[in-house]
Amino acid sequence: MDKDKLYISTIADDCMETAAKYGSGLELAEFCTACNMDTYFEKYNAIVQKELSVTDRFIFHAPFNEIYPSAIDEKAVDFAKMRLKQAFSLSIVYGIKRIVVHSGYVPCLYFREWYIEKAIPFWQDLLKELPDDVILLCENVMETEPTLLRDVAQKVGDTRFLLCLDIGHANCCGENKDLLYWLRECAPYIGHFHIHNNDSKHDFHNAVFDGSIDMKAFLQAAESLCPDATYTVECMRAQPSAEWLMK
Repeated sequence: MDKDKLYISTIADDCMETAAKYGSGLELAEFCTACNMDTYFEKYNAIVQKELSVTDRFIFHAPFNEIYPSAIDEKAVDFAKMRLKQAFSLSIVYGIKRIVVHSGYVPCLYFREWYIEKAIPFWQDLLKELPDDVILLCENVMETEPTLLRDVAQKVGDTRFLLCLDIGHANCCGENKDLLYWLRECAPYIGHFHIHNNDSKHDFHNAVFDGSIDMKAFLQAAESLCPDATYTVECMRAQPSAEWLMK
């Protein structure tokens, strides 16, 4: 894999050493929990400042806890917008223009039609307030099939709103475990991938080679269908995966 396309999530305890060794970028995960942007900002900003010295390529992972773009309660929607705007502003302060956001979809809570109808204006409204060079990468988590977020991205209709296909999540939550099917359905809208492996039942975030996903076959197909996309190793320890990918 081209090191210029590779990022390491800072959930890994060896993220900085691995990024320095392999020349990869970093995906900052310190603010996945929203209160780290205010209540605990001093602590997490100090960590980020160290990470900013390791490489020159970054992706910012926005908070996702209790953030539901298609919430039934309008006040919950307002809260989601407030926290995401706060995250976008912080990302721009750090000079980071590519931001991963979670879809906020919850099976059995939202009907498909409701979720799509509400998600489209939510993201469109936020995009109106962002600079033209900021890209949002919407990540699947509990989606059971790929066409839900594909349809949202298509209907949002903005090249600044792309998908982050998390293949570990798809392997756990997908009714159809064929990840090449997920890839084919979403390919025109994919800007980024989260790569990690698991047993297809539990979201372990194992090394990329440790699980039921045929990672080599998937990455070969992804390179062909999404040649401009980037990849984040989202494992608790990054070095074994980075070494495997470079080889």
